[in-house]
Amino acid sequence: MEAQDVADFPRPVHHRIPNFKGSYLAGQNIRDLDVFARTQEVKVDPDKPLEGVRLLALQSKKTLLVPTPRLRSGLFNRITPPPGATSADLRKCASAQGVRNFSCPVGLDSNILVDLVVVGSVAVSEKGWRIGKGEGYADLEYAMMVSMGAVRAGTPVVTIVHDCQVLDFPEALLEDHDLTVDYILTPTRVIATGCARPKPAGIMWSKVSCEMLEKIPVLRSLRDREQRAGKDVTLRAALGHPAPPHTVGAPRHAPQSGTGAPQQSHAGQTRPVRHRRH
Repeated sequence: MEAQDVADFPRPVHHRIPNFKGSYLAGQNIRDLDVFARTQEVKVDPDKPLEGVRLLALQSKKTLLVPTPRLRSGLFNRITPPPGATSADLRKCASAQGVRNFSCPVGLDSNILVDLVVVGSVAVSEKGWRIGKGEGYADLEYAMMVSMGAVRAGTPVVTIVHDCQVLDFPEALLEDHDLTVDYILTPTRVIATGCARPKPAGIMWSKVSCEMLEKIPVLRSLRDREQRAGKDVTLRAALGHPAPPHTVGAPRHAPQSGTGAPQQSHAGQTRPVRHRRH
């Protein structure tokens, strides 16, 4: 993306969910999804390329939930615009500044039901397979939402990427706890993946390291809750196995895009985008 000059601020885009030229346009395509029209509560990751989706959610009067950075102080923040918020105010609320200044934490006992999940990606296939930046936070956030009853099995997951990030890569790169996506939005396409691979059904404690448990207080709270419910919450280290790299912060490598041209697949249904005039 850097070599083709499609990357956008913040740069360089290595070791992060990459922002790209046209990310706002790609995000606007979510308006074409029936699931967005029906959504009341939407969880959108704090990554820069998703800023346009966060703004659209606020403009549409939807409840916007954003994960706390690296889950250090909880799972979600609810973005609450000030009374009589102007367009400029909503833009601030949709930015990283908004997460800091216009949000309130959502506790584990909050009665929330997320209708739609929007995540960033490093690479994604038309089959719905997703690769993140390698730290496993999006996968863990989804698993935690399942554990607290905040998502259902059929809650759709959307990702926003540049066309060059849509690649064909083997399913062998995925693990059981990896999150898949149902819709891919690019500046030129809306792809319904039809992905049949199951999403995480809860936290797989055998994949969680002691290091992660130490760094994420809300994860400790969920573990205590599940332990009291009689579930097996044995950590990977206690089983005598090292934690997999992407659950302790070491990035996995996404497949190379080569020329950057999107690979073709028959797994998803693709339609070109006709952009609205403003």
